[in-house]
Amino acid sequence: MTKRADTGSLRRIRALIWKETLQVTRDPSSFVVAFVLPALLLFLFGFGISFDATRLKVGLIIEEPTPETDRFVASFSNTPYFEVQRATDRRQFIDQLSAGRLNGIVVLAGDLSERLARGDTAAIQVITDGSDPNTAALASGYIRGAWAVWQAQRNISRDARMPGQISINQRFWFNPELESRRFLVPGSISLIMMMIGSLLTALVVSREWERGTMEALLATPVGIREFIIGKLVPNFVLGLCAMGVCVIASRYVFHIPLRGSLLVLVGFTAVFLAVALGLGLLISTVARTQFIASQLAMLVAFLPGLYFSGFLFEVASMPAVLRAVAKIVPAGYYVRGLSTIFLAGDIATVLVPATLVLTFMSAVLFALTALNTPRRLD
Repeated sequence: MTKRADTGSLRRIRALIWKETLQVTRDPSSFVVAFVLPALLLFLFGFGISFDATRLKVGLIIEEPTPETDRFVASFSNTPYFEVQRATDRRQFIDQLSAGRLNGIVVLAGDLSERLARGDTAAIQVITDGSDPNTAALASGYIRGAWAVWQAQRNISRDARMPGQISINQRFWFNPELESRRFLVPGSISLIMMMIGSLLTALVVSREWERGTMEALLATPVGIREFIIGKLVPNFVLGLCAMGVCVIASRYVFHIPLRGSLLVLVGFTAVFLAVALGLGLLISTVARTQFIASQLAMLVAFLPGLYFSGFLFEVASMPAVLRAVAKIVPAGYYVRGLSTIFLAGDIATVLVPATLVLTFMSAVLFALTALNTPRRLD
């Protein structure tokens, strides 16, 4: 009797998987969510967002031109980071800075060369627009870096290095060029997978309610476990295909290195997809229309991932309450794991804890779905 029941259950699961597969292939919205939407979002995040400085507009004020200041201006101008305008009076640039046409003003004092000749401390004044703190900090940091590089080159050229002087040798692991895109692209993939995973399952179930096919399905002996498996498997495969598109684009369009194993990447993504699909199924127990399901998926899956995953905003700088909220956002664990696989490799101390947390989250979501679905199916 038990063997016959198991056989019947397997037949129902296969039938549900086949039904869902046909529905996915016939419905263009599933392909839009799985392929078009990830491509658009990935190109938007990859090309539209950057934390790198390129062609910062800087006003350079030289109160007293000398050969020393000319050499500094030459080294300052011959970089891809600055677009330099020169003047002798700061009043010429104040209005431009206030209007946002300049990112910063650098003032070389009239006694700069004299101080350098005496060996005294010589400083420059950097003025930035504090109404845009991010750009102001970026411009100030790059200007300070240019000044430090010029001073080091000047000391070397004058043979001014003294015995016992400390030299700082900086090395940047995993991202030597400090390209923000190498972090932004894996982070955007995390958000994309969270959103499309929750959207896929949330929309397909709500579509059943809208079309009236859910009532016919409830008239069959299909159980909750069979219903969940039947909905998950086709969308799980579709989600992995979407991930494949993202990985190909990141490698060959954005040139992000993949230093980890492809097998580890697929396995880690599969665990995260289970969380996203489980969240979508849980949403479907509340939403009976596709419109409500899509809005809930954006609210519950995309927005928390955007703000609390560490992808764009530093979680460590948030208040304690928000840091606690960030610990229950699945995208945060996937962002750290995915960035590690792409840029550093298969580091078990990062991937194993993240995998365990994501597995626990998916189990909780499926349990909540199983508990809520019977009340919805009565």
